[in-house]
Amino acid sequence: MDNTQRMIALLGRVRREMNGAVSESMATHGQKYGLNYGVSVATIREIAATEQRDYDFAKYLYQQQVRELKLLACHLAEPQSVDTHEFPFWSRGISNAELAEELAFALLSKIYDINSLMGVWCTESNEMVAYAALMAASRNERTTTEVSFVAIEKAVRANPESEYIAMGVVSLICYIATRDKSVKVGVPVLMERLPECRTKERIMEELEWRLEYLS
Repeated sequence: MDNTQRMIALLGRVRREMNGAVSESMATHGQKYGLNYGVSVATIREIAATEQRDYDFAKYLYQQQVRELKLLACHLAEPQSVDTHEFPFWSRGISNAELAEELAFALLSKIYDINSLMGVWCTESNEMVAYAALMAASRNERTTTEVSFVAIEKAVRANPESEYIAMGVVSLICYIATRDKSVKVGVPVLMERLPECRTKERIMEELEWRLEYLS
């Protein structure tokens, strides 16, 4: 089968799981797509698990204006194929928090060039792109403390009023703190470098108890 035939077959499986009420609720909460069948993320992951990974096919799905196909693409792409040349393709498709989170979880958390990704995406004023990078780094074993601190500062400066960036930063700091004991010492210095803004306030509110819990 070619990519179009494979996509049609996948859509058939998706349609059998459709939930109109969920789709309507998601639209109300800002998770907008061209077409949304309301299939749960858990079910999408189950469907993806039965498919062969195929990077070209994943990119084909990601370009479709259908929620479920975009989310499936995150699972069907091979992490080893995502290098710096591919970053722009994936960033262009990030339109909301759900897609940012699934892309981070399923694909970007496994790529080799996670530090390069942070360096590029965390300068973005598109908060969803920076959010995806932060969330991916908070799961990627190749994430380094030094690059994380630089990326956090860039993300906050580019998005000073973002709840999502605050959540991503907190997740990343907590992750690297479990792997590098020097992080707790460096966090106050990092906070001093951040501009006074709502994003910083939310980060500090969360970290006050989160880092204490990790001790």
